[in-house]
Amino acid sequence: MTDDPTGAVAPLSLADVTATLEGAYPLSWAEPWDRVGLVVGERSAPVRRVLLAVDPTLAVTREAIDAKADLLITHHPLLLRGASFLPADDGKGAVVTALIRAGVGLWCGHTNVDRSTRGTVGAWRRLLELQQARPLMPGEECAAAEHGSQRFGLGVVGELPEPTTVGALTRHLASAVPRTARGILHTGDADRTVRTVAVCPGAGDSFLEAATASGADVYITSDLRHHPALEHIEAAADPSAVPALIDVPHAASEALWLPLGAELLAAAHPQLEVRISEQITDPWGGRAG
Repeated sequence: MTDDPTGAVAPLSLADVTATLEGAYPLSWAEPWDRVGLVVGERSAPVRRVLLAVDPTLAVTREAIDAKADLLITHHPLLLRGASFLPADDGKGAVVTALIRAGVGLWCGHTNVDRSTRGTVGAWRRLLELQQARPLMPGEECAAAEHGSQRFGLGVVGELPEPTTVGALTRHLASAVPRTARGILHTGDADRTVRTVAVCPGAGDSFLEAATASGADVYITSDLRHHPALEHIEAAADPSAVPALIDVPHAASEALWLPLGAELLAAAHPQLEVRISEQITDPWGGRAG
């Protein structure tokens, strides 16, 4: 961004905004399999309004267009599994077609945002007020980035300010994350005392052993499948020897990052209008029983 001779501030470009995002959430922090960064858009295009969302669904895309956003920022990548064809009657093709026709850019930040202190792991640290926070996976390299962001890890372990119970913690989370049809589930005794918490935002059943090794009383994550969860809670004759589990819907667990991303952009670019999507992108819309 540069100033013109009249003293007016030139509009931000797409490159300016993505540089801020990638300064705080370096693309190199993403997992090797991930697909993060600018997906659609002309880097020289002006940006006055942005919309942040968890998923680049067609409904979110239409919301961005209706809001006259110049850039859509999402947590989940649009083309994580790749695509060889993007016809407009295909879901992802419809998103790409609509964005290009409307002149809206798309930037995705996934595991690079997950492991940042200004990303999803940072949002969970803030929500739970975790003390003595440490990476869930030992050996995670810590590194500083721009805008006060620090590479931390894909999960975090820390101490609560005051002891609570599994049931009370589950209810607290239900009031803090976007409401979904399925709600939030927990295992075991609702009255079990919780002092140490392990969290992996998003799908985290691959870290069940790490959560146990961390000494946590409860492990909060998403997408827990039947067999891994059952094997975890049945791993010891004494249920207190392994962490209780709290399963938070995937999109809800990562929506906590959106306010931090909005704060980052608003502080770096006060002239930018930043909005958070009103769409709930959890795939389940109802329940029975």
